Amino acid sequence: MTKFSLDRKTTLLAGIGLVLVGLLAGVLLMLTAGRPRPVVMTRQAEPVRIGGEAEPAKPAALSDSGEAQNAAAPQQRRATELTDLNRRFRKMTERIRPAVVSIRVQGQEGADWFDGFRKDDRGFFKRRKQRRSAGSGVLITEKGHIVTNSHVVKGAGAIQVTLVDKREYEAEVVGNDPSTDMAVLKIGGDDLPAATLGNSDNVKVGDRVLAVGNPFGLSSTVTAGIVSALGRQVGIINDRFRIENFIQTDAAINPGNSGGALVNMKGELIGISTAIATEDGTNAGYGFAVPSNLMERVAKDLIAYGEVRRGYLGVSISEVNADRARDLGLESIAGVYVADVRSSGAADRAGLCSGDVVLAVEGRPVNAPNELQSAIARHHPGDRLTVKIWREGARKRYEVELMSKDAPAYASWFDDSSGDDDAGSPDGNDNAPRDPSGNEVFELGEWGVGVQPLSEDDRQDYDVQRGVYVAYVEKGGPAGRAGLPRGVVLKKVAGQPVSSIEDVLKAFGHAGASEAVLLRVKRRDGQTAFYEVEPPR
Repeated sequence: MTKFSLDRKTTLLAGIGLVLVGLLAGVLLMLTAGRPRPVVMTRQAEPVRIGGEAEPAKPAALSDSGEAQNAAAPQQRRATELTDLNRRFRKMTERIRPAVVSIRVQGQEGADWFDGFRKDDRGFFKRRKQRRSAGSGVLITEKGHIVTNSHVVKGAGAIQVTLVDKREYEAEVVGNDPSTDMAVLKIGGDDLPAATLGNSDNVKVGDRVLAVGNPFGLSSTVTAGIVSALGRQVGIINDRFRIENFIQTDAAINPGNSGGALVNMKGELIGISTAIATEDGTNAGYGFAVPSNLMERVAKDLIAYGEVRRGYLGVSISEVNADRARDLGLESIAGVYVADVRSSGAADRAGLCSGDVVLAVEGRPVNAPNELQSAIARHHPGDRLTVKIWREGARKRYEVELMSKDAPAYASWFDDSSGDDDAGSPDGNDNAPRDPSGNEVFELGEWGVGVQPLSEDDRQDYDVQRGVYVAYVEKGGPAGRAGLPRGVVLKKVAGQPVSSIEDVLKAFGHAGASEAVLLRVKRRDGQTAFYEVEPPR
């Protein structure tokens, strides 16, 4: 019995031991196998970035305080960004405000205080005349030179300038440039707070900007917006050789802002506020500013010479549209069409011809007439420029030496274009003048042009057998706005040859009411020229 009992106890203890060993081994095995699992479970895929900055991934297991911190991080970051943006706006304002001055004018006789342009009943923009006694300006030198708009000080007697710190000065006009609506004033004093100039060529659509001026007599007013468009031409400057290449902005600009500053996020001056498009004379979100690079070029000449010494290419130009690009075999709708080349002018001497398309000046593309005008306007007479053109399916390069308006080749051109009596206008008391041959002028009133049959003298002088003589061009009419001169022979209208008044009437009659009409003419010097006339309004 005893032996049997001991054997049973031994067996029982051994079994319990084996069970314990097995349990221990199982626990160890589970612990060993389970080690990688926490690492695998806590790894998260990176979020897909669509649009803004991606938020950081959350760990698999966090304490309550950790989750709160993670959720608050984006909000804190956004708050920091807004604080930084506010700080930048303050720095911009602090940097530019001292340089923006208030201008008050006394004794202005019939001045055209033009701070905006509005639509007439037909929806077309027209000049909006205002007689006000206040505008804005920007100090551009520490010695007291101030740039403003020419229309702000036009016809001015006494001019008073007030700085933001309320110091007052009497100012004198150093010079003005009607082609850009820019003027420079001078006040006494040294170490004045001049604005820092920015590079307007680097401005992009969508850039944040501030406008600073004195609207409605409210001194040193700051408004914010973005750059809405570049290279705008809106027909606002009353000068045949006007240069309009405006920066458009939605920053609030109102009467009194003219001549004020448009600045970038660095507080640098990138434009001079000039005009607004408006229905009622107040801001509608369409403001226009002269780019700082063009302003600087004009201001330097006005300060140095009292006038702008501008080089001229000697061409008449028009836009390249889809139809013209196709007809000329252009690779894209680009460039500026050369309708006419002034005989013996800069372009003519360099080898440019009517029908060429200017693609770039000094390596910078030009895709609108005002862009080409602005590019040339930055240079002086005698400057040599590389001009890239398209001609007969090939690209070519020419070196053009610009000429001044006093060059003999341009004398008649500027004489015909200056003053109130344009060379293309009819005589004041006779709206249907007659030539010595006695032929009556036939008026195409809507188009603003008068034509006559060719005389024998005309055929000899112009070396032509067919065509009609352009006896006059109405100033401000469709033909006049296109630059069509008086005293040329009209050869084609919208591609149709014309030999009589009836041909001209028929060709103009077939022209679409919404399409421009291309006129081909021959000048007395034998040159062929093209003019694109917009349809009557």
